[in-house]
Amino acid sequence: MRLGVLDIGSNTVHLLVVDARVGGAPIPAASHKRELRLAEHLTSDGAMNKEGIAQLVDMVASCRDFAERTGCAEMLPFVTSALREASNCDDVIAAVKKETGVSLRVLSGRDEARATFLAARRWYGWSAGTLSVFDIGGGSLEIAAGEDEEPEVALSVPVGAGRMARRFGPKEVTELRRHARAEIGAVIGEVLRRGPFDQTVATSKTFRTLGRITGTAPAAEGPFVPRTLELAALSEAVERIADMKPADRADLPGVSHGRAPQLLAGAVVAESVMELAGVDTLQICPWALREGIILNHLDHLDYFNGNGLKSRLLHNDLIGQAAPDR
Repeated sequence: MRLGVLDIGSNTVHLLVVDARVGGAPIPAASHKRELRLAEHLTSDGAMNKEGIAQLVDMVASCRDFAERTGCAEMLPFVTSALREASNCDDVIAAVKKETGVSLRVLSGRDEARATFLAARRWYGWSAGTLSVFDIGGGSLEIAAGEDEEPEVALSVPVGAGRMARRFGPKEVTELRRHARAEIGAVIGEVLRRGPFDQTVATSKTFRTLGRITGTAPAAEGPFVPRTLELAALSEAVERIADMKPADRADLPGVSHGRAPQLLAGAVVAESVMELAGVDTLQICPWALREGIILNHLDHLDYFNGNGLKSRLLHNDLIGQAAPDR
């Protein structure tokens, strides 16, 4: 079957279309995305402004049409940090539903971590042993760890690359690092108590970009090329990035103009979590949150029900609630 997973993040709205089947790996078929930077459309009282809502409605409608044109049987839409934290979140979701017919699901930070962990576990398999997984998004850092497909611990820390870049200017690296370490340090002990870990994994665009800057293979070489991020190389890159003008950072390999302003913040958060977790090397996983959502959905399909496959939304399904605790 062909599925679309619609990820409404703090920076980008991304529809990934995949060919999927129960028991198989989802195969990317098409992609449609746009940088909306929804977090920058939050007002001083925490509400999403009219411009942000209008842009979101327009993009969701575009994604709906794209999913239909590419033959998707179903679209799985979810929102993360920026909209989740908006004081008018429910009103925005209602507006999107009214204008597009698409019902957005609010994914909690903990469930982001759970879904990302599932993706990493399926990618590396049981032979990877006990995993710890880190994912830096625009609004938050997700951390999960465990030896099964359901992590023993799943945490969300409000130190995403976009959030930190907006809070701290390019000359406030010391303050940025101090804040990141304090926030991560408050929870990292809960993760480390589940160790030692056989494999430590990083996912997300931020980690992939930092890997590219420090010498990993480009995306064009495919997902099966091993890629790692070394703490020593990352620390050198942090110093180099800090000395660059923000506009010049887009000249680095793998860095887009849209993400260049938050590159330093993302690098400092990555460095901080590696240091506090005592990790010298991270394995960079090509699967992340979107793949985790798809895998979770496939896990909850009936094989035979008289009418073909049909989704069963279980009580604890990651996107089975319209608005979980946030």
